[in-house]
Amino acid sequence: MNTKLIAKNPTAYHNYTIEDKIEAGIVLSGTEIKSIRVGKVNLKDSYAILKNGEVFVLGMHISPYEYGNIFNKDPLRNRKLLLNRKEINKLTGLIKQKGYSLVPISLYFKGSLVKLELGIGKGKKLYDKREEIAKKEANLRIQKELKNRNM
Repeated sequence: MNTKLIAKNPTAYHNYTIEDKIEAGIVLSGTEIKSIRVGKVNLKDSYAILKNGEVFVLGMHISPYEYGNIFNKDPLRNRKLLLNRKEINKLTGLIKQKGYSLVPISLYFKGSLVKLELGIGKGKKLYDKREEIAKKEANLRIQKELKNRNM
């Protein structure tokens, strides 16, 4: 099926070690869909929680639709994710382990449906983040050096 990326969470891979990914549908209103089609969505500070056997995404900002007037919803409201019971049970088991959390990674269209990719991740420590940044910088220096040698 045709997929089109709408938004990515820039801090997901920086703050978490993503061990598993899961695709979920999301319950949205009509004006939210229109706003998403325009690309007015931000996943930066969002996270997902399990509550009463259901999964919700919190902190996902969908800007109000310009022409939506009274039908616009709160931009930061909690939105329910659509997962089957087997997937929810799997997530519940993983979340109960120490340090695991649900992190939205990306929002995309799959055909005409909006899907949210959730990552099951373990929080990184500060020294892990520094180590990763140092590796990236070293790789960039190596690439520049190889490029200069080839010229």
